[in-house]
Amino acid sequence: MEGTALILLLIFIACLALSVPIAISIGIATLVCMLMTIPAGPALTTVAQRMATGIDSFALLAIPFFILSGQIMARGGIASRLIDLAKVLVGGFRGGLAFINILACMFFGSISGSAVAATSAIGGFMIPTMRKEGYEADHSVAVTMTGSVTGLLIPPSNVLIVYSLASGGVSIAALFVAGYLPGILLGLGLMAVARVIAIRRNYPAAGRPAGGETAGIILRAIPGLLLVVIVMGGIIAGIFTATEASAVAVIYALVLAVGVYREIAWRELPAIALKTVETTAIVMLLIATSTAMSWLLSYENIPQAVTTTLLGLTDSRIIILLMINLVLLGVGMFIDMTPAVLIFTPIFLPVAVQLGLSPLHFGIMMVLNLCIGLCTPPVGSILFVGCGIGRTKVPSTARALLPFYFAMIAALLLTTYLPWLSEGLPRLLGY
Repeated sequence: MEGTALILLLIFIACLALSVPIAISIGIATLVCMLMTIPAGPALTTVAQRMATGIDSFALLAIPFFILSGQIMARGGIASRLIDLAKVLVGGFRGGLAFINILACMFFGSISGSAVAATSAIGGFMIPTMRKEGYEADHSVAVTMTGSVTGLLIPPSNVLIVYSLASGGVSIAALFVAGYLPGILLGLGLMAVARVIAIRRNYPAAGRPAGGETAGIILRAIPGLLLVVIVMGGIIAGIFTATEASAVAVIYALVLAVGVYREIAWRELPAIALKTVETTAIVMLLIATSTAMSWLLSYENIPQAVTTTLLGLTDSRIIILLMINLVLLGVGMFIDMTPAVLIFTPIFLPVAVQLGLSPLHFGIMMVLNLCIGLCTPPVGSILFVGCGIGRTKVPSTARALLPFYFAMIAALLLTTYLPWLSEGLPRLLGY
């Protein structure tokens, strides 16, 4: 067992070092290890079967639909209207542009379900604007990146759907509801850091729009925000499932972007659909290969060994959860969220359950933890997107991110050790 795990890890690291795409790296490492333990014919068949089984799930249909609705929203003029709304709410504070950036990322991330989309859509406007007002470029990029990951907790969120699959069927609706308080907590923590930095560096207030403009700004932003109300309201009321809600989101986004805002022409839809297909293909390949690796780990009894080892080291719930978080923080620095959730949920969820955590609580803790990895070198996907938009270097941006890391880790620890942050709203709503 130990030999298989070591070989799996070494092959995976070697592939990453050779710049092999992560989905292919996972598949190669899994296949080679299986060839070492199972004859060639059955090994190949088993890998193929596990990959096919991994994506044969009705719940996963929600992912391409939410990706498509996010693509439409990103190009449909939603971002500028949400930025204007954020100016109304927080523009009058010192350092208000940073607050506007974070709040707009939270709004847009919750609508699109994508941190990359939020970074691109909001950052494309806010980063240049902040630089013109005297904000350092690295600080502007750091604010955008960290603000964008809040959308992975505030629903709809594709990664929470993936966790539902990996955990064996935790309610997607319950996970969506559970993400609200930790996501808002994370956003408030980032704003607190931005506030301290703004005072120390004497950043100006952004200013609120004139009173006569406020009503118009709010009215223009409401249709975009209604997407969240329609999706979550329908799920909570039992009108439709999360998968059906994703299709409703696409229809609503189309009507809004093409018919109401008229920011997207019909001739642009094929290109948007093609981009959605490309993104979906990448996500599904990650899910397929990660599922195969998870099966191999289970076949080698690695989850059981990890559970036994961790529980044998100490009986302190606090220390074991801290160790799990430290491991996941390290994992997030090298592996994207989707494969990390699929591979490490079967390993650490049994430990969490033994400690008395619910799968719901553990899922939110895990996703929040891995959100930090999206902003950390060497392979944080949001880090590279943000640096590309802001035209900054990774080392200097990473330094600017340091105070925001502290806020994110503080939110993680509170979510880890205060279960009601994750479970309070679901229990209130009967989940």
